[in-house]
Amino acid sequence: MPSEIEIDTEKLHESIREEIERDGAPFLRKIALSTALLAVLAAVAALRAGATVNHALLLRADATRLQSLASDQWAYYQAKGVKAAVQESIRSTWLAAGKEPPPEVDVTVDRYLAQQEVIREKAVELEKERDAKVKESEQFLHGHHGFAHSVALFQVAIALGAVAALTRSRFVWGGSLVVGLGGAALLVWALL
Repeated sequence: MPSEIEIDTEKLHESIREEIERDGAPFLRKIALSTALLAVLAAVAALRAGATVNHALLLRADATRLQSLASDQWAYYQAKGVKAAVQESIRSTWLAAGKEPPPEVDVTVDRYLAQQEVIREKAVELEKERDAKVKESEQFLHGHHGFAHSVALFQVAIALGAVAALTRSRFVWGGSLVVGLGGAALLVWALL
């Protein structure tokens, strides 16, 4: 009787490897790899979604500032109009009394009307700038929606990958890949 029991460990390792392979380890590796790739794409899409919405919000804030400046210009325009109307009223009072109004009344009215025109042009220019900022922010928000939708599809694909790993279902994994490809297509479309 030998003093030591000999066990053929090489056969044991081979049996374990065969059992693991039969149990689906290569399939699980494929699922893990595809899910990791989907997670990377989801992270990229999420970063782009955040960046585009932040840029859109900055543009909207700038548009609000421009609207405020334009409103100030229109208030200034109206103030000059009121001053011109007061001078016109003074001239009308002189004329109603049968007297010639002082020449500075006409000069003042003309000055206020000229100032009004400059102020109006400035207000209109500010409103054009505001409209351009709003339009640009809407374009960024539109792009944000593409990124956000791709993130949602990636999340669904990752969840399906987890279900496929748990159930070892190739059909569910195929669904995960199809949904992931949809998310990738949306990501590319949003990038363009």
